[in-house]
Amino acid sequence: MKRYRLARFVRATGGRLLRVLFRTRLVGAEDLPSGGAMIAGNHVSYMDPILLWCASPRPVHFMAKAELWESRIIGWALPRLWGFPVHRGEADRAAITTATELLQSGELVGVFPEGSRATGNAEALGEAHGGAAFIALRADAPIVPVAFIGTDRVWPRGARFPRLARTSIHMGAPIIPAEVAPGAGRKERVAALTAVVMERIAEELDRARRG
Repeated sequence: MKRYRLARFVRATGGRLLRVLFRTRLVGAEDLPSGGAMIAGNHVSYMDPILLWCASPRPVHFMAKAELWESRIIGWALPRLWGFPVHRGEADRAAITTATELLQSGELVGVFPEGSRATGNAEALGEAHGGAAFIALRADAPIVPVAFIGTDRVWPRGARFPRLARTSIHMGAPIIPAEVAPGAGRKERVAALTAVVMERIAEELDRARRG
């Protein structure tokens, strides 16, 4: 755990400050499983993973695009801040293995099924990839649907720097992969679970906007 001392220090100091600055409210944390689980949410801003990393009651490990490791400073810091690389646009076996091992060891792994930030209407979800569902099925780990509200105003696409705005993170009840399309083939199960995850994220977004 020595390599994570930096992460714990940053979360206890800068993480708390960010939560105050962006008035981040975490809703539904009581639904977070005690063991390994995947946290899957909509993605509209660079602030989504940052604020979840700061606000989660337990450490969250995030996949980050492998290109970030090309920077000497960022590449040094990310592994010490619960980050691990993923090569986007391909089946990255190393990233899949890392995520699976983290989940099976009882850790939380944060993912964005859409893959990248929304390019259009922040109110609408984009097309999801099956990677998150594949890993959850492989690790037999529950998926917690999450809705991010207000992060698109904090750091909208194209903005150079974040701006102050109220934000909230809404967690829903866990989805149990084994209960989705049991008996179907792997490809069909991945597609069915991906659809359920996106439906549940949409439900959380709707509930959060109405509440």
